[in-house]
Amino acid sequence: QVTLVESGGGVVQAGDSLRLSCTASGGAFRPYAMAWFRQPPGKDREFVAAMIWNTAYDRYAESVEGRFAISRDVAKNTVYLRMNDLKPEDTAVYYCAMKSLPAADFGSWGQGTQVTVST
Repeated sequence: QVTLVESGGGVVQAGDSLRLSCTASGGAFRPYAMAWFRQPPGKDREFVAAMIWNTAYDRYAESVEGRFAISRDVAKNTVYLRMNDLKPEDTAVYYCAMKSLPAADFGSWGQGTQVTVST
């Protein structure tokens, strides 16, 4: 059973940058894809970014396109989310998730890390 642990959240001002990390441990880590989701206060969870692990393919939500970048360190079993030019509307709990097969759901989730962007 793979465990995902996010880190790197915090309180920042609008325009600042943060890098979130998500490290996998505790099992055979062979993802098909990794993704970041977020849940703003009082709202449903929403997709942010995803990558297919062994390819250069990635995609982003329109709201973060050009500001956020997903990347990986295969040796560290870690996926990152670089967030630039943060806006108050980026305030949310950020979760990483993994799917093991193309047709599967994102079945493994981390506990989340809070990002708060002040004006």
